[in-house]
Parts: sequence; C-alpha cells; structure tokens
Amino acid sequence: MNNNSTHAAYLRRPPPPERPPEAAFQDSFEHPGATGATSQKARPAFSDKINLRLPKTLRMKFGVIVFPGSNCDHDAFYAVSANLGQKAEFIWHDSQDLGDVDAVILPGGFAYGDYLRCGAIAKFSPVMRAVRRFAADGGLVLGVCNGFQILVEAGLLPGALIRNRSLKFSCRDVHLRTETTNSPFTCAAHKGEILRMPIAHGEGCYFAEERTLDELEAEDRIAFRYLDNPNGSLRDIAGILNPERNVMGMMPHPERSTEPLMGSTDGLVVFESMLRVSQASWPALAPAVKR
Repeated sequence: MNNNSTHAAYLRRPPPPERPPEAAFQDSFEHPGATGATSQKARPAFSDKINLRLPKTLRMKFGVIVFPGSNCDHDAFYAVSANLGQKAEFIWHDSQDLGDVDAVILPGGFAYGDYLRCGAIAKFSPVMRAVRRFAADGGLVLGVCNGFQILVEAGLLPGALIRNRSLKFSCRDVHLRTETTNSPFTCAAHKGEILRMPIAHGEGCYFAEERTLDELEAEDRIAFRYLDNPNGSLRDIAGILNPERNVMGMMPHPERSTEPLMGSTDGLVVFESMLRVSQASWPALAPAVKR
C-alpha cells in the first residue's frame, strides 16, 4: 500500500470516448533506447527448480496490471520502458488473458481501496486467473508493495502482510541486503549487496508461521532483508520467492529508484536481472527450459 505518486512525464492525454476501458491505460510513450545499460557482472547459475518461459525475442515485453486503485502502474511502466528501453503495456484488471507479455508486474497502490484486507478483493479479479496460469507456465511475476500483498492473498506466495508494528504508515528510504542471487530478479546483484529503495506502506509487516519461515531460509527463497527494519517484518524479510523462483514479492519500490533524479538507481538491479535472464538464456539456455 503506498501513496499516490505522480510525475509529469507519466501524464497521458484523455482517451477518445469510444476506446475500451483497458485502452485508456495505454500510454503514448515513445519507447526510447535503454538509458541504463545492463551490468557486466557475471550471472550466477540458477537452481534446477527454475523453469522459465523464455521470451520469443531478445527484447522483453512487460505487462503492468492495473487494478482500480493502483497508483504505481505508471511508475513501473516508465521504469521498464523509458529507463530500460523495453516494451510495456497496461493490462486492465478484468482482462481474461495477458497477451504476449514475457513478464508481469503487479504494482503498488490501494487495489479496490484495500477493503477487507490489502489485496483480499484484488485476488478475485479475472486477470489474476491469467496471472496464476502465467506463473504456472514459468512466466516471471513481480509484485511490488500492494502487488506483494495481492500475491500473498492469491496464494502465489506464502505468509501474510499485516499492519506495521508502529501502527503508522511508513514512507521513507530503507536499506536492503541482497540475500540471494539465485533468482531471475536478483541475478544482476551480488550476494550481500546493499541497496537503497523507498517504502510507502501501512501494512508491510511480513508474517508467517515458524515452519514457513524456516522453509524460506532453507530453500534460499528470501530475496531481500531490511537492514533497518521499518515495519516489524519477521526475520527482517523485505522480499521473498516462490518455490519455483519465478514469482517474487517485495515491499520496497524498485521502480521508484531507477534514475539519479529519484535519489537512487539501485532498483534497476531487479529489472536488469529480469532482462539479463532473457538475454543470457536466449538461445543458450533454451534447450534446458521446459515449455
């Protein structure tokens, strides 16, 4: 859950009345070339559990899900299109399929007003059936903040995200430690690398029973930990992976730290990792991938 973030560059012209609702969320961005070149760090080998659905071309296409109440959809769109030079499109919450996207982002916001619980209503959106199928087929799914909450409510990730220990909304920069590079979302980082990203949430305290926490530890599925735990998350957890490692949820906002103007570019490592997987594994890893 996060505050409304508006940038003049993200504004779009009002659509003509005859356009369908989902088309109203498509931006008129020109997709420039990538302004942030991918890192030259060596990519760690992946676990045998990873079963990625590779993109049809070296260029990735990101789908950004838009729920009623999403407010970081344009931030995510801008990060991958303007800063990484990749294709992106908005996908409306009542869409029955995801089209030809190679990766999906569930952005931050207040989906359906966060009624009942954060993400509790969004998990019933028609698009979530498509997201589940996409994830089951090995597609990359990234949930940020409210997107993480939705993934947990939908059963794609374990545990729960509950009220911050302080009972207050927290909006500030935090420092994260990269706990694993054995994932499509962190392979461009170094294990132990410290990253600075912003948070903006009131229900970001990660909670799970001890058995689940032990499993996350044993299976190397904790992607990031807080160095300065802002919300009381158990074991300082800031981001986790599913058993197949192609779904990640995190409360900090990588899309809000993708260019110097934002005060940090550390968030690029998440998107560069996703891009590097597609580029490095095409076509070299293609024979090993189960489609």
